[in-house]
Amino acid sequence: MTTTAVPPRAPAFQEWFEARKSAHEHRVRPLALDRLDGWRFHEDTGNLVHRSGRFFTVEGLRTYVGEESRARWSRPVIVQPETGILGILVKRFGSVPHCLMQAKMEPGNINTLQLSPTVQATRSNYTRVHQGNRVPYLEHFTAPRRGRVLLDVLQSEQGAWFLGKRNRNMIVEVQPDEDVPVLDDFRWVELAELRSLLHTDNLVNMDSRTVLSGMPPTPPAAGAAGTDGFFRPAPDGRARHDTAYLRSWFTEARTANPLVQRRVPLADLADWEYRDGRLAHRQGGPFTVIGVDVEAGGREVPHWTQPMVAPTGRGLAAFLVRRLDGVPHVLVKAHTEPGTFDTVEIGPTVQCALGRDDRDGAAERSPYLDRIRTAPPSAVRFDAVHSEEGGRFHHAETRYVIAEAGPDAEHDVPDTHVWMTVEQLTGFVRCGGHVNVEARSLLACLHTLG
Repeated sequence: MTTTAVPPRAPAFQEWFEARKSAHEHRVRPLALDRLDGWRFHEDTGNLVHRSGRFFTVEGLRTYVGEESRARWSRPVIVQPETGILGILVKRFGSVPHCLMQAKMEPGNINTLQLSPTVQATRSNYTRVHQGNRVPYLEHFTAPRRGRVLLDVLQSEQGAWFLGKRNRNMIVEVQPDEDVPVLDDFRWVELAELRSLLHTDNLVNMDSRTVLSGMPPTPPAAGAAGTDGFFRPAPDGRARHDTAYLRSWFTEARTANPLVQRRVPLADLADWEYRDGRLAHRQGGPFTVIGVDVEAGGREVPHWTQPMVAPTGRGLAAFLVRRLDGVPHVLVKAHTEPGTFDTVEIGPTVQCALGRDDRDGAAERSPYLDRIRTAPPSAVRFDAVHSEEGGRFHHAETRYVIAEAGPDAEHDVPDTHVWMTVEQLTGFVRCGGHVNVEARSLLACLHTLG
């Protein structure tokens, strides 16, 4: 083998991606939950289960926070205890890092095809419970493996709809002289180009964003187009808080309000009912549970049916950022959701569903929500709409915003929030299990600013 200085000749990214759209037939149709093949409502609990006993279940969840006697949340939840793999393969062509990315169809994607990691597979997928095709490139992410591991951590997924769901986020770099055959639905994408694609709505999927959040930003070349030097701290600048203080703040948040999660039969959720082929809140709510019938060329299995969570509106996740003492900082929040794996995770400055904080009953209004909503265009550094996990959520979109905070934002910060540097936040991500998926998506977007 010889060292490859440039990636194999290929059409421009957009030309390649459009070609992949037309390469396979994809169709997703609504289907009543009681008509799903292999799925049924359990006769005793009302839980939605698969006949194999694998994949996932839809159950009831009641979550209590602190000393409150009533449930703060009472809703259906996806229970999927198995841990999947989200892995990006990296190779340097010359000295330039490239990521092997996949044009992948997911039934919940609003535009069907999005850019996913090299490997995006549940354990049921890669152990072939469904008797489907093998997962390409899996051998690079399972032991014994070739290549250098750059990242390998367990990360949570959406706590609003999953109960304690985690995936293994991995980045593995292969040697420049290793020959990695590139299949039709895959492409080497330069890391800088991949990050720039995050500015395009609904293109880079959630699984790619969460893995990319663990990759430190690459300092831009002097005079590089499209960068504004946000990551270039003043030579004598320093963080507002040291890492020991931040770890103490985080530990205090996790211990201050215990989170009690109780799985209950789906049939016991009095405010939820099955009607018109779907599971919905009697008075309307942030989501419903629907069924879909899927035909997908290029997938491990070409046809299947499944339940999905379908949000009734678009979410909002936002960071306020500013330089403190010459160093870029991000304002983060200690955030709790009904299915959070470990009580509290580090979340965005503002995280809302349906234009309010994601909470059943009365909204707990964020003190920074209006600041994000009314930010002048000159203060908005990033603004794009991205899809959430398309394998379990149907047309779930979140608007991701990064806005420059005014000089008054550093004062009177509530105990629920704290300023940390981008480097410190990336460090928490690389520890695993500390930063929620919305904040990780925002961090990946923040890395595009240069």
